[in-house]
Amino acid sequence: MSQQLPDSIPPGLFAARAEAIADAARELALAGWTPATSSNFSMRIDAEHAAITISGRDKGKLGRDDIMLVDMQGHAVGTDARPSAETALHTQIYRRWPGAQAVLHTHSRTQSVASRLFARDGLIRLEGWELQKAIAGHTTHESVLEIPVFPNTQHMPELVARVDAWLDAGKPLAAYLIDGHGIYTWGRDMAEARRHLEALEFLLGCELDLRRLNA
Repeated sequence: MSQQLPDSIPPGLFAARAEAIADAARELALAGWTPATSSNFSMRIDAEHAAITISGRDKGKLGRDDIMLVDMQGHAVGTDARPSAETALHTQIYRRWPGAQAVLHTHSRTQSVASRLFARDGLIRLEGWELQKAIAGHTTHESVLEIPVFPNTQHMPELVARVDAWLDAGKPLAAYLIDGHGIYTWGRDMAEARRHLEALEFLLGCELDLRRLNA
């Protein structure tokens, strides 16, 4: 893939971000969270650009050439490659949170099942779990962590609008699920985004186990 970078972006910076995305994608694929080329990952480059996975690539085999540059409106920059179909959800996070540096979206079995189970409620309420402290801003198991579950649609502006409406209502947001789909979470760097993703995978699994045991 030929990637022409704007003069304002150092090639070394893009290469480092691309490598970090590819490394994370391969590791998450090994966990079984990215079946059948699903999932997408990105990192901020600067205030106007982000690096993101190219659509349709096997996430277990990603390399630097499988990552492309987009602007904050989700348009490809300096390449004919096609970005992930859900690029608008990534760039929305970067626009709403200037401190966000990485966005991870996966399709694990746990995430997918939880999204269907809790879709009618519109959210999953996590409370009393020690691992809630792994989420930025939560310092005690006594906190309440609400993960909204948005209806699925192939029309990305509709999903973007639902996320905006949640935030505009003043509700905190650390992650969200899409019904029958998977999870989106993010962080101030790749390590924090990975921590959030892994903690939420564990917490969602605990909630599903409780449902089974109490059935």
